[in-house]
Amino acid sequence: MQYKLKEEGKFKYVEAGEGKTMIVLHGLMGSLSNFNGVLDCFSAKGYRVLIPELPLYTMPLLKTNVKNLSKHLKEFMQHLNINKAILLGNSLGGHISLYFTKKNLKNVEALVLTGSSGLYEKSMGDTYPKRGNFDYIREKTEEVFYDPKIATKEVVQDVFDIVNDRIKALKTLTIAKSAIRHNMAKDLPEMTIPVCLIWGKNDIVTPPEVAKDFKKLLPDADLFWIDKCGHAPMMEHPVAFNEILNDWLTKRKL
Repeated sequence: MQYKLKEEGKFKYVEAGEGKTMIVLHGLMGSLSNFNGVLDCFSAKGYRVLIPELPLYTMPLLKTNVKNLSKHLKEFMQHLNINKAILLGNSLGGHISLYFTKKNLKNVEALVLTGSSGLYEKSMGDTYPKRGNFDYIREKTEEVFYDPKIATKEVVQDVFDIVNDRIKALKTLTIAKSAIRHNMAKDLPEMTIPVCLIWGKNDIVTPPEVAKDFKKLLPDADLFWIDKCGHAPMMEHPVAFNEILNDWLTKRKL
């Protein structure tokens, strides 16, 4: 389903459904459409699903970091008068969710992390971001997924446009460095809320060891694997992802 992007002041987001609030946070190279399957599924199951567009490329360079992206999330929730929400984040979106939880535990009902950064991750190639021809960017984008066909021409074009825009490429690198600085290992044991970890067994960006470490460090976490799956399970295996999440939310009475 196509969703209309709402614009209210500095906030841009899509919204569907009514009920308990679920806020979905995309990754560094991600887009709102990565979560269409989540939006369709859970807006029909009694959740108010919101996907804000993170201001990755509109913040001043010196403020482009995990901390300020977390502040943006807080302001977004205040703007919509949301006191408590389930946070679902992929990659950088997971990291922002974790940092937000560190600072605002009372405002988070549960966390859902998939391919999340926050402990350690491998960038999109060791030399990334690097300007290059379309084929080079396509190859690097395909590596993120187990099935390279998920990297459609549109997905690759989005990444290509970012990499070849000097300011966006600089901000991408700045955020990546910020993610490394904001390691969450010491903070995870304090996060006493329920956490659902859904991980691709073939993720090379945040490999399986990362998920296992999250499971060890978080006090109340459940870990689920999806086989033949890379860094974005909700894109590669949307049906399996939604089934796992729905079963977990039901079990946890969330």
